[in-house]
Amino acid sequence: MHDLIALVDAHLAAARVAPHGRSAHLVVHDGALRQSVIALAAGAELDEHNTPPAATLQVVRGRVRLTAGGGGEELRAGQLCVIPKERHGLLALEDAAVLLTAVTAVA
Repeated sequence: MHDLIALVDAHLAAARVAPHGRSAHLVVHDGALRQSVIALAAGAELDEHNTPPAATLQVVRGRVRLTAGGGGEELRAGQLCVIPKERHGLLALEDAAVLLTAVTAVA
């Protein structure tokens, strides 16, 4: 069992002092399923990248902007969304931590 809040707290603290403003930890790796905590200091971002076959993003703390296709969607703590099946990025509008759930292969 993992303490998600403790992981979020630890990785937010690490992100605040990291030169790139990020810290992440792979929490679950079970076959094609991956769950990762990603913490971003305010203003830090994940550059545009490809999407796995299926993925969701749950904001655990703070606010982020999920960018895709020239647009974006603001998400705040407690919100969950399906990540679009196109290249996308993530920007921390304030110190934030998310839980990324991804399926990396389809059977």
